[in-house]
Amino acid sequence: MNKQEIFSILQEVTDPEIPVLTIADLGILRDVEIDTHGLVTVYITPTYNGCPAMDMISVNIRAALQAADINDVAIVSVLDPPWTTDWISEAGRKKMLDYGISPPAESTTDTSFITGKSPVVVCPICKSLNTSIISRFGSTPCKALYKCNDCLEPFDYFKCH
Repeated sequence: MNKQEIFSILQEVTDPEIPVLTIADLGILRDVEIDTHGLVTVYITPTYNGCPAMDMISVNIRAALQAADINDVAIVSVLDPPWTTDWISEAGRKKMLDYGISPPAESTTDTSFITGKSPVVVCPICKSLNTSIISRFGSTPCKALYKCNDCLEPFDYFKCH
């Protein structure tokens, strides 16, 4: 099996916290190498240091490769450069919004903690921009909790970083 075929298999591995997104959508699948002995090394970058989903993602990577009869696998976490929400694909952003999570509103690190301003975030339900932050901490550490001031629904926002 060649590198592209392995990438095709891995592009189907989903994120355990947002199951509509793949590890490719999130940009955490960095590279694949196959050595002369057949060892497949998969390089992934965690969304943040200590992300609990990374253990399950590693298990799912191994399972996907084992299902394709690839059993000699190493998974390496790459911390440099650090992951950024800029790596989320456009398809991933759309999937996120359709799933009910507002994708990152900015293309770089969210400076709201420094400036005290919250980004303008789209409501995934009614698509209004008339939203406000409820809490900087949402259902997972990478999300904040917002509410729509038009449809009055609460929703998660995937924070920029």
